[in-house]
Amino acid sequence: MKLTNRDFAAKGRSAAQGCSIFFFCGQDEAGATAAANDLVTWLPEPGERLEMSGGEVKNDPAKLGDEARTNSLFGDKRHIWIRASGDEAAEALKVLIETSDAGAGEACPVIVVATSATDKSRTAKLLEKRRDALVAMFYPPDLPSVTRSVRALADGAGVRLGGDLAERIARAANLDIRLAKSEVDKLALYLDASAQSPQTATADDLDAIGASSEDDGFASLVNVVMGGQAAKLGIELGRMKQLGLNPVGVLLAFERRAAQLARIAAALGSRGFGDLDRGEEARLGIFFKEKREIGQQLALWRHGDKLDRLTRRLVSLHRELLTNSQAAELLLAQGLADIARVATARTR
Repeated sequence: MKLTNRDFAAKGRSAAQGCSIFFFCGQDEAGATAAANDLVTWLPEPGERLEMSGGEVKNDPAKLGDEARTNSLFGDKRHIWIRASGDEAAEALKVLIETSDAGAGEACPVIVVATSATDKSRTAKLLEKRRDALVAMFYPPDLPSVTRSVRALADGAGVRLGGDLAERIARAANLDIRLAKSEVDKLALYLDASAQSPQTATADDLDAIGASSEDDGFASLVNVVMGGQAAKLGIELGRMKQLGLNPVGVLLAFERRAAQLARIAAALGSRGFGDLDRGEEARLGIFFKEKREIGQQLALWRHGDKLDRLTRRLVSLHRELLTNSQAAELLLAQGLADIARVATARTR
């Protein structure tokens, strides 16, 4: 089975009931991840989550099948979540399918979120025609589609949200549906809203929860690192520590910017940044206050496979932060310093 972000909301729930292997791919990594998390809640018995990396299953393809047929620590149900890059999980999934077809026994659900992969990848081709598998392709989001998603999220949370406020949340989240959902959840909590007791949100309510403050807090650090301004990095890292910014939240801001640059590069093709019209800028989330910085960063990262390598590094760093939460602040500082140095080298 094959779905896209346009029909996943309508058909994903039935897929969760009938499939056991799920492959989420596409340029919208944030949307794919959010959808994968939704799918887990739709599984008949999701149980506990076992996380594996793409590199782990690539190096030992048989390990996925072994883990998928092993009970959890307490004998309960489980599902496996793999965060991979490209086709890292392809061979492991092939082995899992072959052993299942040979009668090796029932396997638990396997969810793969693959950055830098598309529905044309080897993994997608392996799965898309199978009745027990789902390939979900997530295209780059635009402002209208994210605004609609925000309104749908708000409806589910019991928050009555006008189109202007939904668009404001979408813009503040830089078209990242994960952050938009966080804002909707905060609104619901602030208004004491629920599906059983819906409440109407106002602009004052949105101001009260600080819907735009998060990106504002991250913006200068993102621009310093992505723009190769290594001399200013120490000041920005000190400010990050002083403000007590969450390392994973900070890294998500970098992931959003890298994804945005990739969307812009794809939209431009052989054109220059200055050739975008206002409508294209709005769809690509290029807002006036950061247009100059985004243009400069695009010039640094656009050519060759630089953006792909940057994305892979950010994904790797994200895993490190989640795995070593106590050292997350130090790991983030080291990772951002590396990226700033690379960007600086490319400005010479």
